[in-house]
Amino acid sequence: MDFSNITVLCLGDVMLDRFIYANVQRISPEAPVPVLQLNNKKEMLGGAGNVTSNILSLGGKSILIGLVGHDEYASTIHALMRKKNITSDFLVQSRYRPTICKSRFIAANQQVIRADEESLLPLTHEEITGIKHSIDKAIPLTNAVIISDYGKGVCHPEILEHIIQLAKNCDIPVFVDPKSSDFSLYQYATCVTPNIKEASEAVKHPLENDEDFAQAGQTLLDITKGQAILITRSEKGMTLVEHGKTVETIPSRAREVFDVSGAGDTVIATLTLSYAAGYTLSEAMHIANAAAGVVVAKAGTSTATIAEVLTELQAQKNNNLPELMAPHLISLSDLQQQVQKWKKQGLTVGFTNGCFDIIHPGHVSLLKFAREHCDRLVVALNTDRSIQALKGSQRPINILESRASVIAALRYVDAVIAFDEDTPLTLISHLKPNILIKGGDYLHKDVVGKDIVEQNGGKVILADLQEGFSTTNIIDKITKN
Repeated sequence: MDFSNITVLCLGDVMLDRFIYANVQRISPEAPVPVLQLNNKKEMLGGAGNVTSNILSLGGKSILIGLVGHDEYASTIHALMRKKNITSDFLVQSRYRPTICKSRFIAANQQVIRADEESLLPLTHEEITGIKHSIDKAIPLTNAVIISDYGKGVCHPEILEHIIQLAKNCDIPVFVDPKSSDFSLYQYATCVTPNIKEASEAVKHPLENDEDFAQAGQTLLDITKGQAILITRSEKGMTLVEHGKTVETIPSRAREVFDVSGAGDTVIATLTLSYAAGYTLSEAMHIANAAAGVVVAKAGTSTATIAEVLTELQAQKNNNLPELMAPHLISLSDLQQQVQKWKKQGLTVGFTNGCFDIIHPGHVSLLKFAREHCDRLVVALNTDRSIQALKGSQRPINILESRASVIAALRYVDAVIAFDEDTPLTLISHLKPNILIKGGDYLHKDVVGKDIVEQNGGKVILADLQEGFSTTNIIDKITKN
C-alpha cells in the first residue's frame, strides 16, 4: 500500500484536543470533589483535524478546511499544523465564535472530567461564504473528500450541497462520517459511514442482527443515492451495503480494547485513502477494519501507520487480500522512510532492542515504559544467529519469525526490525531515534548508540527492571522440572 501520491480534502469541525494529566491526593474541603495536582498536558488536533492526522500517519497528504476563532487555541492549532507540515491556508477564522477545545483531565489513568469550550450558534453568511471559498480553492488539488461531521456547525446544509456537487462534477469521491440523522443531507456522497447509533437513529428503529443492518444500509443507500453505506459495528465488525452488490459483513479481530477514541476517524481516513489508491470498497473496508483494530488498542486519540495496518491484516489472515500481506519484520529502507514520516509529523521516535526470546512480564514492563516516553516505538530483535553468538547454541528457544510475531502483536510496539550483528549500532546510526531506551541493568555510558542519539539531539533513558523475571530463569525452571 502506498498513499504518498494521494491528497484528501478534510472538511469538518476542527477542534483542539487537550489531555491534562494530574495526581489526586485528597478530596476538596469545599465540595466532595477530587483536588487535581496538574503535572503535564498533551495537545493535538481533534475532530476533523484528527482525520487529517490519520491520513498523514498512513502516508497520505491532506488539506484541512474548518473554522477557528481569533484566540489562543487557534494559535495552538496553527502551530500543530505547521509541525505536521499541514497548510493552514484553507482554515477560516471566525469573528463570531471561539475555537472548539475539548479538555480532558486524567488522573490514575482515568478521565476525571471533560470541559468543552465551543459555540453552537448557527453559521453566519460570512462564515459559510468563507468555507465555500476555501473549498473552491482546494478541490482542484485533491483526489478525494472526507466530510467529518461532528455536529458543531461547519457541515451546514448549504456547505454540504456545495462540496458534494463540486466533487461530483470533478469526479472526486466523497466519504462522509455523519452526525445528522437526516441522510438526505449527504445525497450523492460515494460512501457514508455511520456507526450503530447513527444508523439506528437514521432509520428510526434498533439494529440487532445482520439482517437489520443489511436492511438499514439499503434504506440509507436509497436516501443518499450514493454508491455505498458502511455501518461500523464496534466489536462486531462492519457491514457494507454497496449499490448492486451482495451485502458484506466482516468481524473485527478479538483483542483488548484500550480506548475507542478516534476509531471512526481512523476508519474513514483509511477507507478513503484505500479507495482513492484503487482498491475496491470491499477491499478498502478490510483495510479500514484492520486500522481500527490498531487504534482501539492504544490510549487516547491515536492514529495507525501502514506498518501497523499490514501487521493487523496479517493477524486477521484475510484470504481475500493476499496482496496486502506483509511479514511482521520491516526492512531497514522501509523503516527509514517510516521514521522520517513520523518525525515530519512531529512524533517522537523511540528505539529499544533485545532477544525477546520467551516473552515475560519483564519484557512487557520494559516496552510499556518505552512507549510512555515516545510517540512511536521501534523494537529491534537479534537474529537467531546473533542470539547463538551471544547466548550459546541452545538459544534461541523461539525462532526470529515467531518472536517478531509476538512482539508485533503488543500494543506498545509500532515497528519491528531484526539485526544480525552483536549490537544494533548500525540500525541506530541509520534511524537516529529521538529516544533510546534500555533496561536499568545498563550504565548510561555503556548503552550502545548513546553517542549517535545524543549527537542528534536525542536522549537515553534507562528503565527499571521488573524483578524476578528473565528468560534464562524460565529455561532453568523448565529444565529442572
